[in-house]
Amino acid sequence: MSSLIPWQQRLATGTEDIQSEVIDWYRRSRHGKAYVPTMIWGTFQTEAYATAILRRVVDFLGVPDDVSAGVAKRMERQQVLYDGEHHYEVVLGEQALYTNIGGAVVMRGQMERLLRDIDLPSLTLGVLPTAAEVSVVPMPGFNLHGDDRAHYELVSSGVDITNPDELALHEKAFSALTEAAAYGDAAKELIRKALAFWSDA
Repeated sequence: MSSLIPWQQRLATGTEDIQSEVIDWYRRSRHGKAYVPTMIWGTFQTEAYATAILRRVVDFLGVPDDVSAGVAKRMERQQVLYDGEHHYEVVLGEQALYTNIGGAVVMRGQMERLLRDIDLPSLTLGVLPTAAEVSVVPMPGFNLHGDDRAHYELVSSGVDITNPDELALHEKAFSALTEAAAYGDAAKELIRKALAFWSDA
């Protein structure tokens, strides 16, 4: 089963309410997975990066401007990384390290954050190299919240998938992505390379 709700409907009151909803998803899902090919995972964004993202959302969709409140909620969501009760497996596409969100200063700060917190006990963070061979067809990013829901963020709407057979395919796809991703020192080297790029920009 799938559900699809247009962003302009979900964000009719601004960004804060949906950020509160996402906080609840994360608090209830002790174990989550995320594949994020072209931007930094929301729960690992710096305040400056999140501000740039939500500013774009508000401007693009023409929804009420409550960016500061939405960012505050996104920062609150990051508490799950430090409470000792949650664990997240995340695969970032190498492109996520280079997609320009907010300019060089913001991107440098984001790379520094990744390097500082990559070894958190609550996090298994991999980077999928641009030229890595993956045993699944290219796909958009998705989040797995526990074992009962996959979530996609599309241009005009968010999609939730709850069918067990479809969820099993998402788990299979995520496993293929992790097999091709770089972890540990290799992931850190890719992030350091991106930090050097943004430091010279």
